[in-house]
Amino acid sequence: MGRDQICVGWYHSHPGFGPWLSGTDVETQKSQEMLNPRAVAVVVDPVQSVKGKVVIDAFRNIDPQVMMMGVEPRQTTSNIGHIQKPALVAIAHGLNKYYYSIALNYRKNEFEQKMLMNLNKVNWGQALKNRDFKEHQADTEEMLKNMVKLTSEYNKWIQQENK
Repeated sequence: MGRDQICVGWYHSHPGFGPWLSGTDVETQKSQEMLNPRAVAVVVDPVQSVKGKVVIDAFRNIDPQVMMMGVEPRQTTSNIGHIQKPALVAIAHGLNKYYYSIALNYRKNEFEQKMLMNLNKVNWGQALKNRDFKEHQADTEEMLKNMVKLTSEYNKWIQQENK
């Protein structure tokens, strides 16, 4: 689009499902690799990223010509000792058949580390859960009664201050 920067890839999340490429993701990666043959797809799982660990992986599609030759697509020279065993869900969705994982490094500053350590606390997720309607209604009514009581007491306090 008239810019001199080069897109090096794209990223998205699979909340709760782990990092892998769906069929749609593989097609998106193909279009990215048409723009830049070295484009990378990064997938992060924010739900499983807790206790200081980021659940993230990077992928590239396997060239169809390489697939026909039956050659392992990994660049083992830079990955020796760093290749992790892929998750079962990734294998089930085509890892090493349509795409492969590449080595990925990341860093976190002190504040990002603290945030990740707090994600697994019980209180954080409670605000996102739906509550039973009757229970929620009872809590709301109790809160409103308390507000009426506090407002009445505050009104009395103001009237006494004016005297």
